[in-house]
Amino acid sequence: MITFMSWMKRYVNWSLVMNRLRELRHEHNELQIDLAVGVGMDKQEISRYELGITVPSLKRLIIFADYYNVSIDYLVGRSDEG
Repeated sequence: MITFMSWMKRYVNWSLVMNRLRELRHEHNELQIDLAVGVGMDKQEISRYELGITVPSLKRLIIFADYYNVSIDYLVGRSDEG
């Protein structure tokens, strides 16, 4: 049986997710600590996502999408429109 997270790890372009998250943060003139405080996470967690060390859960993707007012489809590369 394939779980949602195993499907996401296999079929989502995570390097694109990392880049989009970093680009959104830069567009909003935020440091990693600013984003971390804004979404209630640790700065190290943001750093690990942007470096591709760890993969954000669906819950985290929703938090980032809501925070930057973009769609999850945009974050995961299914759309080029934020």
